[in-house]
Amino acid sequence: MTTQKNYRKTLRACYLGFVTQAIAANFAPLLFLTFQRTYGIPLAHIAMIPLVFYLAQLLIDLAATRFADKLGYRTCVVVSQVVSAGGLAAMACLPELLPVPFAGLLLAVVLYAVGSGLIEVLVSPIVEACPFDNKDGRMSLLHSFYCWGAVGVIAGSTLFFAVFGIAHWKVLTLLWALVPLYNTVNFLTCPIEHLVEEDQRMPVRQLFRLPLFWLIILLMVCAGASEATMAQWASAFTESALGVAKAVGDLAGPGLFALFMGIARMLYGTCRPRLDLTKVMLLCSVLCAGCYLLACLSAIPLLALAGCALCGLAVGILWPGSIRLASRTFPRGGTAMFAFLALAGDLGATVSPAMVGSLAQLAGGSLKSGLLAAAAFPVILALSLLLLNRKAP
Repeated sequence: MTTQKNYRKTLRACYLGFVTQAIAANFAPLLFLTFQRTYGIPLAHIAMIPLVFYLAQLLIDLAATRFADKLGYRTCVVVSQVVSAGGLAAMACLPELLPVPFAGLLLAVVLYAVGSGLIEVLVSPIVEACPFDNKDGRMSLLHSFYCWGAVGVIAGSTLFFAVFGIAHWKVLTLLWALVPLYNTVNFLTCPIEHLVEEDQRMPVRQLFRLPLFWLIILLMVCAGASEATMAQWASAFTESALGVAKAVGDLAGPGLFALFMGIARMLYGTCRPRLDLTKVMLLCSVLCAGCYLLACLSAIPLLALAGCALCGLAVGILWPGSIRLASRTFPRGGTAMFAFLALAGDLGATVSPAMVGSLAQLAGGSLKSGLLAAAAFPVILALSLLLLNRKAP
């Protein structure tokens, strides 16, 4: 008698994997001013924390193209949870233990960034390899859990600080570390299949010779840029546009953005059989450009806020949709393909927010001017989709 494999357990582990990534990406920024006050770290140094986080993710994405298939999905994804938990725990402890607190913070950030990068590379192909129907919908629902995790981190942390005080941030950090620690057990015990057998896997050099692959890479860069730019600047933009306190800005800006992004991914996941992925992505990329324009050009603060929030609805499908287009177009791409997709998305998510900050500074501190330039990314994405639709077999 054979025991049927419980792939729903695999799916739950992958859901929590993206929640872990959301904790890694969204928790530390809520504490930037606390780090400054507690450890006397200049804001110029604090600004290095997100840069180090995304650069570490980029490097692990690149490295994973070489070792992920050799070590195996299970080994790598378990490591992702362990180092994520270790990095969060280190953030609560290392600044006090090391002579230079900032060095302790950066070391902790690098640790959980490694975990976050591995999650990004591995979780999508793990779900793709499971024998589920409606892969497009599954992928969209999977990525919605990053959004729910982001909403949970922002709202849960805000509530914790309101009840217990910001002085107890280390306790909350350790509590968040329990999520990947628990999920380690899930990944140790759930069934995990290979996406493509080694003898059938398309070599990386062959992928690089295909123009369609580079077009999908461009889709990922633009998807990452469109999503991360608004997500990272929404709080500051909301505070400046509406003149509200930081807690309100966090909830109204990135909180609403993440909520609408999760709703978009969940809706597509449930409605997928009746929708064409390319057409939905094209519509969403046009809507995304419109949301950037609304946020930047509207003279009415509430309309600008609506632009920020609805941008989450527009970008929701762009990242997971690009991954699914790659899976359809190159079914033998293997883990290396997913790693390069993650690398491209993270590249867009790293470059575009920094570009917005630089342009805003050149414009005399006008954040609207910087965000306006970022509207180019969803426009490029829409044009790339039209070209892909013509070129695809």
